[in-house]
Amino acid sequence: MPHRLPAGFLVGASVSAHQVEGGNANSDWWWWEHKDGTPCLEPSGDACDFYHRYRQDIAIQADLGYNSFRFGIEWARIEPAEGEFSQAALEHYRRVLVACREHHITPIVTFHHFTLPLWLHLQGGFASPGFPALFERYCDRCAVALGDLIGFACTINEPQGLGLSGWVLGINPPGHKGDVEGAERATANLLEAHRRGAAAIRSRAKIPVGICLAMPDIQYEDGAQPGESGFELESRVNDRFLELARGDDFIGVQTYTRFRIGPEGPRGYGHEWSDLSRGLVETDETTQMGYENYPRALGGAIRRAWKSTGGIPILVTENGIATAHDEKRVRFMDAAIRE
Repeated sequence: MPHRLPAGFLVGASVSAHQVEGGNANSDWWWWEHKDGTPCLEPSGDACDFYHRYRQDIAIQADLGYNSFRFGIEWARIEPAEGEFSQAALEHYRRVLVACREHHITPIVTFHHFTLPLWLHLQGGFASPGFPALFERYCDRCAVALGDLIGFACTINEPQGLGLSGWVLGINPPGHKGDVEGAERATANLLEAHRRGAAAIRSRAKIPVGICLAMPDIQYEDGAQPGESGFELESRVNDRFLELARGDDFIGVQTYTRFRIGPEGPRGYGHEWSDLSRGLVETDETTQMGYENYPRALGGAIRRAWKSTGGIPILVTENGIATAHDEKRVRFMDAAIRE
């Protein structure tokens, strides 16, 4: 039976700038991809060449019946050197936004999605004392140049995991391992950066502003108590961002699976997500990412976000399944939407 969605319900696609644009050579992730010993299997290169093919890609989305599109603007392009803002880059993103509007697609714009300008990375990245103020200035410039065309503004994508991944696990730039103090500095700065960035956007544009959080559905079974696994630690960091989001216009919820915890520790699939040496083979029960195929995680994540933020509006800014089989994808999306 087809779904009947409420009037005004948004359905669309979601991408990050670095993953699709190509040629993002001034960013820390470009450096990271080419570094000796990098955990990246290959550099991003031209990626999908969305930077040049955006008109075609947006038209395809309109043909599919989408009415929204979440994409990122790239700080490393907009401010390639500290204090030097590229009018050409801002005009490019205006053209992308205009293309969305011409196809009656609401643009949901992510101001920061993992990547930093290389010059900021060299200053210490998220852990740098100057990061919140620099992010505020960047948001201000972008809101002035683009705010009249944006439908929703997401300040930062999944900030709750950036300290853990970059300073404790070493799988993201800057690649530090075991630096808990560095991770805490990064997290504190990201909290402050969201506050300041959101305020800057609101001061320049009358648009809804929020933050996007990774929220896997963590389920404790058989009387298990919270422990110290990676996703549990990240979930507790999430609590700080969820509390901060109470003052926002919406919360972006992003989930792909559940993680089960028993008295003996992690159960089921996906807990080895940070082990980059693991082999990944998709099965009926798992995705290409090694996660459990569990579409009902979306319902659990939405309910947690609603409760934790005091009932502010929710946008599902990421959901889906990594699979080579379209039939499996259809079943997943159907079940997730029914949640």
